Amino acid sequence: MNRPPTSPPTHPARTRAFAGTAVVCATLLAAPLYAQALPTFDDVRSQWRSSDWLLLSRSGETLQRTRVDHTERRGEWVALADVSPALREAIVVSEDKRFYAHSGVDWRGAAAAAWGNLWNTRTRGASTVTMQLSGLLDNDHQRSGQRSIVQKAGQAFDALRVERSWRKDQILEAYLNLVPLRGETIGLAALSLTLFGKAPSGLDDREAAVAAALVRAPNAPYPKVAARACRILRDMHAAAQCTNLDSFVQLAFARPAPVLLTTSPASESLAPHFARRIANDVHPVAGARIRSTLDANLQRFAHDTLTRTLTELNARAHPRNVHDGALVVLDNASGDVLAWVGSSGNLSAAPDVDAVLARRQAGSTLKPFLYAQAIEERRVTTATLVDDAPLDLPAGGGLYMPQNYDKGFKGWVSVRTALGSSLNVPAVRTLVMVTPHRFADTLVALGLPLEQSGDYYGYSLALGSADVTLLSLTNAYRALANGGIASPTCELAQPPAAARCAHTASNAHRVFSTDASFIVTSVLSDNNARTRTFGFDSPLATRFFAAVKTGTSKDMRDNWTIGFTSRYTVGVWIGNADGTPMWDVSGVTGAAPIWAALVGYLHRQVTSTPPAAPGGVIRTHVTFEQALEPARDEWFLSGTQTPVVALSASARGDEAATTAPRRATTTDASRSLAAPRIGAPADGTLFALDPDIPPVNQRIAFERASGTSTRSIWRLDGKQLGNAQRVMWPPWPGRHVLELVDTSGRAADTVRFEVRGATARALAADVASRRAVSSPVAADNISVAAPGSSAAQPAPDPLRR
Repeated sequence: MNRPPTSPPTHPARTRAFAGTAVVCATLLAAPLYAQALPTFDDVRSQWRSSDWLLLSRSGETLQRTRVDHTERRGEWVALADVSPALREAIVVSEDKRFYAHSGVDWRGAAAAAWGNLWNTRTRGASTVTMQLSGLLDNDHQRSGQRSIVQKAGQAFDALRVERSWRKDQILEAYLNLVPLRGETIGLAALSLTLFGKAPSGLDDREAAVAAALVRAPNAPYPKVAARACRILRDMHAAAQCTNLDSFVQLAFARPAPVLLTTSPASESLAPHFARRIANDVHPVAGARIRSTLDANLQRFAHDTLTRTLTELNARAHPRNVHDGALVVLDNASGDVLAWVGSSGNLSAAPDVDAVLARRQAGSTLKPFLYAQAIEERRVTTATLVDDAPLDLPAGGGLYMPQNYDKGFKGWVSVRTALGSSLNVPAVRTLVMVTPHRFADTLVALGLPLEQSGDYYGYSLALGSADVTLLSLTNAYRALANGGIASPTCELAQPPAAARCAHTASNAHRVFSTDASFIVTSVLSDNNARTRTFGFDSPLATRFFAAVKTGTSKDMRDNWTIGFTSRYTVGVWIGNADGTPMWDVSGVTGAAPIWAALVGYLHRQVTSTPPAAPGGVIRTHVTFEQALEPARDEWFLSGTQTPVVALSASARGDEAATTAPRRATTTDASRSLAAPRIGAPADGTLFALDPDIPPVNQRIAFERASGTSTRSIWRLDGKQLGNAQRVMWPPWPGRHVLELVDTSGRAADTVRFEVRGATARALAADVASRRAVSSPVAADNISVAAPGSSAAQPAPDPLRR
């Protein structure tokens, strides 16, 4: 029986063979209709945008890579020369064995693929690297998956065109950067960073084979990826690398993908905290390359030095319980931030916390500013003798009793010794004269972020009870290095940063005179002045000029070393992010070695010279009676020089009884000044009259500073009060101006104070019966005039340390 003819059964392989043949025919027929403008290699490369933004050093070296675009993960464009030979070979043997022989379309391979697909169930692809690239350049169908026959024909035609205008190395380079891979990853540069933690230049045979295997099947499970990678290794004649390949791929896939930062080589993760600060300020877009002021070599050295020192401090033999640290290096002239290390990285329990910007108690690092203000106001000189003896001051219903670091007392010492050796009691006595209120104003003018007024901190402000940041504190020392002129820092080295940094220069303002800054600098750079506390041989003693100060907060929670040379200011902090105390760590053993290593590195080729003496200072040879200190040359503000310094009779009597606690007076210092100066009250003092004490028993003492000339006349609100050393004045509510007038009628010193409290009527009724009974001494910016007081009654000090 005759049967009607039937169509041959449909077979998938034969269908693909027919489709391959159709593509070849369609390529020839549809080429004239499918011609489109193709981009050049330079166009493709210039339009590429990484999903990250790069923080660059001042010389253009990559310091930090931070991800911005979270839709796709793209790395930097990688030149073919920066791709490992293994990776180039793996891609060619995997995707296009005759890449260097064909002209865009591998006709031989296409025919073989069609024949194989016709007679075998296992298919072979016919797309060349150039054809795949032309598909990636087709933005309309770049990631659309399957294409129609016409689209494949157009792809083949475009591949022929690409081969005529692009070189082979350009084609392979573009393909390696544009090919979609696992998940959101685009390009082998991003894949190698996220999957293997290294740049494409460092991939070995096994890693290259795994990367090439993912091109064909980006989201395949790891056993299939491992099997295909093993076939690629055999084609590369590296079959021995197939051993344990399954485990290797599984571990690579298990690598966690960071949310914000790509997994970068160590060279591209040197400044994560600084990059975050820049990002919060500039808001960079994907692909941005922002040039900063950081010095790459210095940043690397600073990071390594901090890590090494903390590791040594936590050696098993003598652990010191210190795990965190930070440092910053500033250029004195420009304010450029040259190094910024925000944490100790893996050594820290809180590596994301930027300790450069974290607020910590300043400790003794505030003392140079206190003495600079006292010298500026001519209350002390560096030769002034201050009593380092037990001291108690009323504060908030209790007593404030400062102690030195070693719990001992040195007796009468000069201001130079007190500052150089970081003695606490002399600093508190100096603050009594300056007053916490006005000292806090000075600190704010320097840029320190004090959250409270001086009244809140009280006398503990002299010992650094205020919380400051490492950046602000280091920049405040930079003001001393610049002769008392404070200005903001600069962190960017490209437009619009240039305009911003020019703006910081316009914000410069003077806090201290050049003369006072020079004198304090001479103390901070004097190794002899440090010997009572630090000895002659310490990390603070450099072979070149450097002015430096250490500081330790209460319970050894914070350890600082801040100092400057003629060109740089360096600040270092170590401690623990959680605030736990360190064990047996001082300024010399903790932060100081790091500081010394940094300034040594900075001046390994460039010398550091001390500043020239300004015109307002005079160098005078000073001798101390009773050999309290060795004779030496001292710098004085013009008009305050004193060649011989001695204790008064009353002071010598006090010296014989230093074992008994004494209350502070403003006459403990200022013993070497010759010009008429007001010792009490301090400028800006606010007196509060007690309504429960009869007005006749309330007096305010006007006192000359000890050692000043008595040939001057007191004048209050324009009315003369006589020329006695001490005048007891019945207080009257209101604002008052007190002056010491010299023989020429000129006001040699002036203070302003205010009296509040009792009513004028109550005082007026008692005017006739006023008489001197006892006197208060103003020691803070708020005082109570009360009978029998030999010290001020300050506002409550909540710290009381």
